[in-house]
Amino acid sequence: MLGTCEAGCYRGPMSRSLLADAFAHHVWATLRLVDTCLSLSPEQLGRGVPGTYGSILETMRHLVGADSSYLFALTGGRIPVIDEDQMDLPELRTAMEGNGAAWSSLLAQDLDPDSVVVRHRDDGSESHAPMGVRLAQALHHGTDHRSQACTALTTFAVEPPAIDVWDFAAEDGRLVEIPPSS
Repeated sequence: MLGTCEAGCYRGPMSRSLLADAFAHHVWATLRLVDTCLSLSPEQLGRGVPGTYGSILETMRHLVGADSSYLFALTGGRIPVIDEDQMDLPELRTAMEGNGAAWSSLLAQDLDPDSVVVRHRDDGSESHAPMGVRLAQALHHGTDHRSQACTALTTFAVEPPAIDVWDFAAEDGRLVEIPPSS
């Protein structure tokens, strides 16, 4: 399959997954948020905010831990789960960087979006869902909890990082804004 740009230019054979940008953004946004949270005091990191998952640290642990769990399920256990419960922000950052490489590796495969992935839980229960649904859940989960952490930051008068997809594309040099001609 050949890639074309809006103007019809040729880009050569397409070799990236259609989801590569979505997961690259997911990892990038999480890392930016962790970096912003590094400047918070332990009291700020530990304080709960109504309407969110929990404290910022609990939310970040849950976000990165779940991401690891999704990768574990989607790779048949080749990517290990992490024990995020006692991890600090630098450790979570390192884990998320590893998840970024794992997502890239997974998405580089010829994935069948309809193949059913079974997740076996520690309590003996199972969930069965197609690969495409599980990938969508990983992205949604990350977005939801990043939003909650950003909301919590505002309660401390801390400006949340710019982490939307347009910010990602601009930083990556793949968004071109052309102002109106005068």
